[in-house]
Amino acid sequence: MTTTLPTVTTVPRRRVWWHTGAMLALLVCAAYAAHRHWPVLETGVDRLAVADQGWLLLGATAAVATWACSALAQQGAVAEPLPGARLVAAQFAASAANHVLPAGLGAGAVNVRFLMRCGLPAGRSASALAVKATAGVTARAFLIAVLAGFCPGLLRVPRVSVAAVAALLAAAAVLALVVAGPLRSRCACALATVAADIRAVHARPNRAAALWGGSLAFAAAHSLVLIAVTQAVELPLSPARVALLYLAASSAAALLPTPGGLGSLDAALAFALTTSGSPAATAASAVLGYRLLTVWLPLLPGLLVLGVLIRRRAV
Repeated sequence: MTTTLPTVTTVPRRRVWWHTGAMLALLVCAAYAAHRHWPVLETGVDRLAVADQGWLLLGATAAVATWACSALAQQGAVAEPLPGARLVAAQFAASAANHVLPAGLGAGAVNVRFLMRCGLPAGRSASALAVKATAGVTARAFLIAVLAGFCPGLLRVPRVSVAAVAALLAAAAVLALVVAGPLRSRCACALATVAADIRAVHARPNRAAALWGGSLAFAAAHSLVLIAVTQAVELPLSPARVALLYLAASSAAALLPTPGGLGSLDAALAFALTTSGSPAATAASAVLGYRLLTVWLPLLPGLLVLGVLIRRRAV
């Protein structure tokens, strides 16, 4: 009896210390991000202080809806039922983690851990994320095609130099050689797993509807956030044009692996709005408002939720 007591008492204490350290690390990351970008936050708040509060409230509501849409799409990507409340909380936490780590690594890690805690193997968890990501890209391309028909001439194909085309072709050739060589078996296995999961999801109409409906609604909700902010600051562009510019700019910004698209998305959005005829100051205010509603205000609460989920071993 006396020999087993230290083992029983020290294991929970170690877990408590590990969970507490993880939560403190997340809080430090949030404080560092806020301190680093504080001038941007302060300027955005000053500009938005005189904006239409009703439109900003609509934008905030749309920002909250993005987490529910993401949860719906994630549920649609797996055949097994997932706990609804924890699923939404995990998406909220994943969105915050995505703004700390680059190229979506934070969101991917949180979602993989969540699915594994729900009983899915690691391989199937990663495959579910791939199914969701594929549906998200397809839904975004569909919305761009539809909106481009309503806003002809808004999007222009940029001129690409011969050197840039050659560099892209060379990179594609190297990637093809790597995939066809050392990684051939692994890539084939991963693609087979993803294909099997896609077939399993689409064999159940309710899961397919959740996957595609959630993916479309997620992109539409983010577009609505920017539309509401542009209306609040009286930016002279129609909602359809703003939505199209957002979808195109965010797709282009995804090519740069920055945390949550910070910097790349801001520049792409500001460039798209100004080249479409908006005043530079108003466009900058709209971008800052969009970032305030989708990144800065939810960042600290999202990291706190992530810390709670880690402590409860939900992710």
